[in-house]
Amino acid sequence: MYQISNIYGITAIAVIGGGLFGFDVSSMSAILPTQQYRCSFNQGPFYADDPEGCSGPTANVQGGITASMPGGSFFGALLSGWITDRLGRKRAVQIGSVIWCIGSAISCASQNIAMLIVGRFINGIAVGICSAQVPVYVSELAPPSTRGRVVGAQQWAITWGILIMFYISYGCTFLQGEKAWRVPWGLQMLPAVFLFFGLLFLPESPRWLARHDRWEECHAVLTLVHGKGDPNAPFVTLELNEIKQMIEFERQNADVSIKELFRPKMLNRLHIGVFTQIWSQLTGMNVMMYYITYVFGMAGLKGNGNLVASSIQYVINVFMTIFALIFIDRWGRRYPLMIGSTLMSIWMYANAGLMASYGHAAPPGGVDNIAEQSWEIGGAPAKAVIACTYLFVASYAPTWGPVSWIYPPELFPLRVRGKAVAITTSSNWIFNFALSYFVPPAFVNIQWKVYLIFAVFLTTMTIHVFFCFPETSGKTLEDIEELFLTGVPAWKTHVDYHSTRRAEAGDLGDKEKALHREQGPEKLEDTPKV
Repeated sequence: MYQISNIYGITAIAVIGGGLFGFDVSSMSAILPTQQYRCSFNQGPFYADDPEGCSGPTANVQGGITASMPGGSFFGALLSGWITDRLGRKRAVQIGSVIWCIGSAISCASQNIAMLIVGRFINGIAVGICSAQVPVYVSELAPPSTRGRVVGAQQWAITWGILIMFYISYGCTFLQGEKAWRVPWGLQMLPAVFLFFGLLFLPESPRWLARHDRWEECHAVLTLVHGKGDPNAPFVTLELNEIKQMIEFERQNADVSIKELFRPKMLNRLHIGVFTQIWSQLTGMNVMMYYITYVFGMAGLKGNGNLVASSIQYVINVFMTIFALIFIDRWGRRYPLMIGSTLMSIWMYANAGLMASYGHAAPPGGVDNIAEQSWEIGGAPAKAVIACTYLFVASYAPTWGPVSWIYPPELFPLRVRGKAVAITTSSNWIFNFALSYFVPPAFVNIQWKVYLIFAVFLTTMTIHVFFCFPETSGKTLEDIEELFLTGVPAWKTHVDYHSTRRAEAGDLGDKEKALHREQGPEKLEDTPKV
């Protein structure tokens, strides 16, 4: 069967797995404030004098409905490590696409809240599998100089999924009755169908093939993707030798099991990978994605005006992520994380200050009878809150958004990469679950102080990244293993982009190639950089 050889073509299909999460985020965000949804799943009083009529699910129940998807993703991410090690990266993602269709069908057909929660939980299992293994898959296929770009494309796919599904859901709000939410939740099956069949035309990960002693297939994939059909291309030979050396080293020195991740030499990088994903959630970005209509409702926006204003942040998210795709391998990993969290903390502190200084408690029952909209702010301060929210999204999109997916797969050696990324990604989803459940009642009970909590988290993560997160950009996955074994302090590590590009182009001499293979590209210029 014909196989796609261009790394960007491979990535474009594979990262649809990330787009599935985006579809779920905005379908819930756009549908939450609609009368059709609130009346279909109403638990509160019916307001006869209000054109909006129904109050919808209670804050706690709405938190549970939203959190059911990341709850399923937690288990899906853990399960993905076992699936991918046995069946391969590609088949694991295909299994995820099938599970997604099952969950979407149940959600679309929901007759009550319990059925909706079950459907979203099954959707979450699919998202957990795909979100954990798509970054592993594309990182193991990509050359070092473009690895950040192609893995970061997962985040771009998420932003596109959010944007496309939001406008589909917004358009469906004009439908009468339950069709307003059944139609978009049914349509979200289509990208998963495309993903399943698109993966048939993609190669398997060469590193996974090598680990299962399928060396001819491994060489063929490297030739296809990196050698332009030439099995003797310099970079193909270099990459194949590095994989052979690493496989041999791993088999001589390690008994592959989940326990290895908790041994002293591996525990530090597990801590880094887990906290990359935890901090990504504690930025508060996904809360903004799910519940932005509540925030803008408190700022005085209503109805279609609220939905249209909310969609602007999704457009910002898509286009600001482009900068990361273009420059992330030059910027590295550390600086985007630190700069992003610093900027986001500024906007969160600003929103907390504006809400506290110029806002006031809403009437009982909340703005527009939505309990979560428990605080009101108007005039110029309300516009400032909206502006800070947009700036927050613009700060997240080129920094923590893509880097949180790029970084964890780079940290671990091949023998444990599948299991390790499953654990790091599961930590993302368990915190996503907690925050999705926590935020609606938090808006009811502590109001503007929610912003202050996230601002403190953002300040803390900046300090943590500076002291503990080493630079991995511009290094082969095998070179990164050497970086951790030598124990260089994180703040002394730097990006070395150009020597890696030269290695891939075959421009290095024999001595330089040996140094590139044994010590990493940073040693080629004989500098103290790592």
